Amino acid sequence: MSTLFFSLFAAIFYGATSVYMLSCLWRRAPINKALVTGLTILGFSAHGMSLYSLLLYEHGLLLSFFNAASLIAFSVIGLVLLCLTRMSVHILLLPLLILGAASVLCAQFLPQGNPQAINEAPGILAHILFSILAYGMITIAVVQSVILLVQDQQLRKRPVSTLIKHFPPLQTMESLLFGFLWAGWLLLSLSLITGWLFLDNLFAQHLVHKTLLSCIAWSVFAVLLWGRHQLGWRGHKAIRWTIAGFFLLMLAYFGSKLVREFILVI
Repeated sequence: MSTLFFSLFAAIFYGATSVYMLSCLWRRAPINKALVTGLTILGFSAHGMSLYSLLLYEHGLLLSFFNAASLIAFSVIGLVLLCLTRMSVHILLLPLLILGAASVLCAQFLPQGNPQAINEAPGILAHILFSILAYGMITIAVVQSVILLVQDQQLRKRPVSTLIKHFPPLQTMESLLFGFLWAGWLLLSLSLITGWLFLDNLFAQHLVHKTLLSCIAWSVFAVLLWGRHQLGWRGHKAIRWTIAGFFLLMLAYFGSKLVREFILVI
């Protein structure tokens, strides 16, 4: 019952905050940033309590498809909340809160497929943690890149849309994007390194697709960051590379979980 309560509590506060922000955008009214931050923290706290109950079982950690999605959404929202202490990027919360509300409800109410509890050594748990944090950080980068694309298109219009008033300056948004990308790439590197060190065989039959796709995604982000540093890549080129790497990474993780937990059990 407590898990259901916290899940509903999180979804309600995430949903209410999203509706409030959408209403402000629709009415072209300023967003009360303190209110948005406070409501998000309440929802985030309840989300954490819900995840604690859903993930921790007697026989280990239950990272089902929907539990993993909820955990990634939780980590993403938490990272943005940390960013709010340094810069005013509240607009980033809007799509993430919608994602958070959907993921917490799915984890609570939808069938969990056929997941297996994870009861492993600390090294393997570190690998899992780095993977989730990498996915979360790169998810933020993708959301950031889409917002950056919208912002760039709006700035090219005359007159400029009032929606732009809710965005930080373009240079700040772009710097934030590459900050997220660097952090995500480093976390992904740690994930792959700990995988090589602590997993018996990264190219076992049930891991080979995930490993190959993750390595390709790592290479895509490495090329993007090199292009930014050496060639000054920015704008649409950076956004395309970000989305491509994100797609490969999500396919590696969620694609393999979908096959194992839902398709192979049919």
